[in-house]
Amino acid sequence: MVKDPKFDDIRPYYEEELPAAMQRIADSEVFPILADYVYPGEPIEKVREKIRATKTIDEFQLDTMRRVNEQVIARSMTEFTGEGAENLDFTKNYLFVSNHRDIVLDACLLQYYLVNSGYHTTEITFGANLMMNPVIIDVGRSNKMFRVERPGTDIKEFYRASLHLSEYIRYAITEKGESVWIAQRNGRTKNGIDTTDQGIIKMFCMSETKDKIKALSELNIVPVTVSYEWEPCDVLKAVELYESQSARYVKKEGEDLNSILTGILQPKGHVHFQIGKPVAVEELEAYGAQTNNEYHKSVAHLLDSKIRAGYRLYPNNYIAHDILRGTSDNSDKYTAEQKQAFVSHLAALDKYTNCDRDSLRQIFLSIYANPVDNR
Repeated sequence: MVKDPKFDDIRPYYEEELPAAMQRIADSEVFPILADYVYPGEPIEKVREKIRATKTIDEFQLDTMRRVNEQVIARSMTEFTGEGAENLDFTKNYLFVSNHRDIVLDACLLQYYLVNSGYHTTEITFGANLMMNPVIIDVGRSNKMFRVERPGTDIKEFYRASLHLSEYIRYAITEKGESVWIAQRNGRTKNGIDTTDQGIIKMFCMSETKDKIKALSELNIVPVTVSYEWEPCDVLKAVELYESQSARYVKKEGEDLNSILTGILQPKGHVHFQIGKPVAVEELEAYGAQTNNEYHKSVAHLLDSKIRAGYRLYPNNYIAHDILRGTSDNSDKYTAEQKQAFVSHLAALDKYTNCDRDSLRQIFLSIYANPVDNR
């Protein structure tokens, strides 16, 4: 593997750094909580020794992180499925561009599907704002996560950080021999409409300015769609959208951690991953005569169509669509029991007495209904 020190500020851990990270994790104050979730019923000291004995990233991912995913699936899902691994050439590295519905599960569960399909894990973008304490940093960087700075108000600093990220992604794929996962936009989709940020496409191209077709074709972009039967943090997302209508939303202290834990623990029903076919060079060449700005926009729209085409609609989506529009047009796609379960879940909004109940309800329903219109 080619090591480049210019990326030391954002990269995941190297293999030789893992044992020290495992020691710190095992010695941390929160370790008993983590161990109880990942290895329920096992003596805490036995789990500590297991973590301390972990020497490689593969060991950590294929043992501990696989167990994390298995626990999430067993405790919060009725079914976990995936399709499309046959679209991958297992000798190639890819840039997986995914819709983004949950802070950590979108990427982590994809790794589980890839490994079970015989493919290797990817490196994962992880927002700097989420690296909130040393344990999360150690777990994340041991799990091949690399740091992404959130946009600030300083234009020059934002450009520098974007170029640095673009260079690292290209380096990871073309020199380091790793695939990479990144969300199609900055931050989770909260309104149910999966849209690719044109700026993400521009960022990909910043590290290869001479040839815009090559800039994207050599990254081997693969669209990925994750569909949750029960949207992670649906109530929290609805409240945030509601509050954003009247004022600029200010994130509360501890909100990210609350969203991470809610997403992990909340019942999710059926969760499905769809891996699309890699974006072909011919598809990119169709936009070759466009200006750079038009090119970035066209590729963003292309990914939108591919990601939305892979979205799996569940009864909840059709139920919300019918309730929102006061129709029964989709009644053949759900049962009376499924509708009652959804209506009962709506009651979770009742505790937000400082909100206009009808407006909040409309926003919540739209989160589930919008994917129907997107398709």
